[in-house]
Amino acid sequence: MSNIIIGTAGHIDHGKTALIRALNGFEGDSTNEEKQRGITIDLSFSNLTRAERNIAFIDVPGHEKLIKNMIAGAFGFDYVMLVVSAKEGLMPQTIEHIEILSLLGIKNLILVITKKDLVDEKMLKKQEAKIVEFLNEFEFNIKFIKAVSIYDEKSIEDLKNTLFTISNSTKNEENFFRFYVDRVFSVKGSGTVVTGTVLGKKIELEEKVFISHLQKETKIKNIQVHNQNAIEANISSRAALNLSSVDINSLQRGDIITKKGFLRGFDTIDISFKCLKNKKLNHNQTYTLFIGAKKIDVKVLLFDSLTSLEDGFATLKMDEKIFTVFGEKVILRSANDTICGGVILNPIYDPMNKNQKRDLLKNLYKKDFKNAFKILLEAHKRGLGVVSSTQRFALSHDESLEFANSLEDVFVDKKELVIYPIKTKDEIVEFIKNIYIKNSYALLSSSSINLRVPWASIEFINSALDDLVQNGFLVKEGQLYKNANIKEDITKELENIFLERLKSEDITPTAPYNIYDDLDIDRKLGDDILKSLTAKKDV
Repeated sequence: MSNIIIGTAGHIDHGKTALIRALNGFEGDSTNEEKQRGITIDLSFSNLTRAERNIAFIDVPGHEKLIKNMIAGAFGFDYVMLVVSAKEGLMPQTIEHIEILSLLGIKNLILVITKKDLVDEKMLKKQEAKIVEFLNEFEFNIKFIKAVSIYDEKSIEDLKNTLFTISNSTKNEENFFRFYVDRVFSVKGSGTVVTGTVLGKKIELEEKVFISHLQKETKIKNIQVHNQNAIEANISSRAALNLSSVDINSLQRGDIITKKGFLRGFDTIDISFKCLKNKKLNHNQTYTLFIGAKKIDVKVLLFDSLTSLEDGFATLKMDEKIFTVFGEKVILRSANDTICGGVILNPIYDPMNKNQKRDLLKNLYKKDFKNAFKILLEAHKRGLGVVSSTQRFALSHDESLEFANSLEDVFVDKKELVIYPIKTKDEIVEFIKNIYIKNSYALLSSSSINLRVPWASIEFINSALDDLVQNGFLVKEGQLYKNANIKEDITKELENIFLERLKSEDITPTAPYNIYDDLDIDRKLGDDILKSLTAKKDV
């Protein structure tokens, strides 16, 4: 079954919830407070199914003080259904919703003019023209326009039929599953359940998932898609996941569930931003960041101004780690005022100077990943993990390796998925040479050296050792490397050295591995020497 998510937007009392109720019979406002006040306070979820198509509706609140809840739902939209009263036309929250949707990069829009029974045809056309004129200031793709009244069943049925003609989800499959939690509750006999929108990749029953902020892996005991048990939930599905062995009090709206090993959390990230008309972002000021269903206070540090900017690059610092990906859209607000929208460019904190960081962000903004790799390698002289590219660039491992292989003066370890600047190999070569210069009886393997240089992969170390063999400095015997100037078999000499060491330490000998390291011999070789001495009853 194909899934699409349509979210509502519009001013309070323009009939969003009533429209959803007319389309699918869903009551929407479910809490006592909502029913008493007659407004939608939080997000409301329902659906409409026909044949093999399912439309999920996210009804968002229209009140100005509840914009935070509107944003929490809007990130998951495939389409937005902008609801405007024919009687009132564009109102403050209509405009703010439109601005937020534009900042979030939501392009596909359905315009529904409600309460058409309250105006004549001339006024209806006038309102439509005004609304479309305003929408044309943005980059929306208006799919269709319908005027309806909940008291006119024919207009509702016409809207319903047209909704089923629109294309499937606009979301692309990504490299891994992501799921922002928007509700958490407990079901008696089942345990903790979370709801949200499936992003990235589909998820299946019994599959293991990872709760990022808890650093905890858990299993999905049950999946429901629109109140029906399911064996999987596809991209753009509204889903409820029943999690195994997770305390309900450890989860809240905005937490992200994903697959283990794909996302790391950081308390410093970098974005590009563009402010709304007549708005600016101030340097060194605290704002509220909205990302997915999460909101968090952040300090904004501008790159190119110590005062304020309308657009540019900024670093965001916060008191807790967030788990995000390249290209994710964000909103920055101050109190009840929407200031700007942004795009995550650098979800992973890298220690680098400001000029390096600026160059990196410029290339990330252009999606010039080849040059971004070059800049990052300058900051990661001891290796840049390709695995992080799924989060860092939204690239698959294969795509990342393709970029890596196109770079000059790099060593690419395809097995461990690490890229090294080729000049870093000189550091390893010198390190190895110093061992053999100081101790001509050193006998080491690449694994032995890896214990001393853990940041370097075995393949990278092997490449350095091969260079030393080709240069005539070392000789390879099996898996071991010895000084090329030592012609004789040094195993017997090493036995004597080892035995003398043990005798000198008497009844309090050093641990064998420490002796191996002191003598610069491979640990497996050291074990063999110790076994030989034991067999001879020398020790």
